[in-house]
Amino acid sequence: MPILNKDMRVCMSLAARPSNIGTRFHNFLYDELGLNFMYKAFTTTDLEGAVRGIRALGIRGCSVSMPFKEAIIPLVDRVEASAAAIDSVNTVVNDEGVLTASNTDYEAVRSLLDTHGLDARARVVLRGSGGMAKAVVAAFRGAGFDELTVLARNEATGSALAEQYGYRWASADDGADADALVNVTPVGMHGDAAAELAFPVERIAAADTVFDVVAFPSETPLVRAGRDAGRQVITGAEVIALQAARQFERYTGVMLTPDQVERASVFSRAD
Repeated sequence: MPILNKDMRVCMSLAARPSNIGTRFHNFLYDELGLNFMYKAFTTTDLEGAVRGIRALGIRGCSVSMPFKEAIIPLVDRVEASAAAIDSVNTVVNDEGVLTASNTDYEAVRSLLDTHGLDARARVVLRGSGGMAKAVVAAFRGAGFDELTVLARNEATGSALAEQYGYRWASADDGADADALVNVTPVGMHGDAAAELAFPVERIAAADTVFDVVAFPSETPLVRAGRDAGRQVITGAEVIALQAARQFERYTGVMLTPDQVERASVFSRAD
């Protein structure tokens, strides 16, 4: 990375609990490509003040995490279709004081559905009803999938999510045939749920595709079970790397190769 200088462009992130993932991903690539940029993670209790600072200081780009993804919408100037589709922002680009918001989580999932060749006629069962689930459900709808069941114990959020996008809600898995299984819950993540499977083994064996949006660890129990069963697998590591790459390209104007994205992703996740 170049020595700090007056012409260096700054990008940042805003999150309730900042991590080093984005910082390492972006700075790794700035260094490798010789770009005069730097990236720093922040938290705030004053979102409006932070957004004013982005404008006033000429911060080039800002990654947005919970709990700011919806609250930031009235504070920006333009909202692209990817963010408007789910009323949620994860990326802001500053063009000389004009702030444009988008959602690269949505874009990443849409892209992965295409690159992995999922048939829009597939019957999908998706577990989860939180903020990321909304991005994933919207991406399936945007890709033309008509048969999707939102599996969520919380009736208020689950039924509302399903209804918003014209899908079915169920509080429990009824065992209906599914070609694709999608987990958008913390099941399989580090912690108390680390060893759990988001779907039963027999369900996994009967599906064609298993998609786990959990990114840490990249090899969740569901991903391992999918591989063991010979199913097509899409991982949360793919999602987080691709969404970060889309942010990087917006901030810098530099298109990344798959190899660059993969190496930056590995570096960002290293202990």
